[in-house]
Amino acid sequence: MTQPALGRDGISLNGSEVRRPFQTWSFEVHKLLNFLAQAGYETAPQLIRVETDQQQNQWEVLTLVEGETYDFPLTGPIASATALKSCAQLLKRYHTLSAAYLEQLRQRPDWQQIEWMLPSRQPIEVLCHGDFSPYNVALNKETVTGVFDFDTVHPGPALWDVAYTVYCFAPFKTDEHDQLFTLDQQIQRAKLFCDSYGLDNQQRAQLVQVMQDRVQALVDFMQSSQGGEYGTSSQLVTYINDIKYMHSNRDTIIQGLIAS
Repeated sequence: MTQPALGRDGISLNGSEVRRPFQTWSFEVHKLLNFLAQAGYETAPQLIRVETDQQQNQWEVLTLVEGETYDFPLTGPIASATALKSCAQLLKRYHTLSAAYLEQLRQRPDWQQIEWMLPSRQPIEVLCHGDFSPYNVALNKETVTGVFDFDTVHPGPALWDVAYTVYCFAPFKTDEHDQLFTLDQQIQRAKLFCDSYGLDNQQRAQLVQVMQDRVQALVDFMQSSQGGEYGTSSQLVTYINDIKYMHSNRDTIIQGLIAS
């Protein structure tokens, strides 16, 4: 399979290179990617060059993250326990490195004015990937070995990032195309992710509310003028239904996440 993002929104693939539109936040994302590469996090793309076409449009050219890629519905290797565990471990490592990079950013006098695609979220602990989801990771057989699409990077708490990944991988979704497994199975998948990432019981008790808040933030972004091009009305309805689903099963999910 090819990466699902390719061929959409002006994104194209040429051999081992991915060509994507250069955004106002791309320069800062490139700095992060360079830091990750220097730190040995070779599972993320690296910047090759920035191009300007005849119409003066700018493009970023990145290395292709090798591996098999998937989208919803989650079937095959992406739905495996190995994929869940390896994804959680890869996200944890990214958060550790992004926290170190964040300390460098804090030394810049303009760091609070840096433009990101998504707004910062308090408390600022890491640079959240923002969309560490099944369609943005690459697998070698059942193991998640890479992650791409860093456009949604923004400062925030680590749990904010974890919440969206758990929501997508459990998945706590209601759409007939995306919905998988029973509630009990979704909870067990979420617990396995939490175990592999290393969340404590206090964080697990907060997770359902943070998932709801994170999806609501996505709804708010899509309804804003800035995010209006990133979704449809049917997707908005789906996200709102997902929030209701997590809210109505809140206590059951929490009990399952913190069970011994």
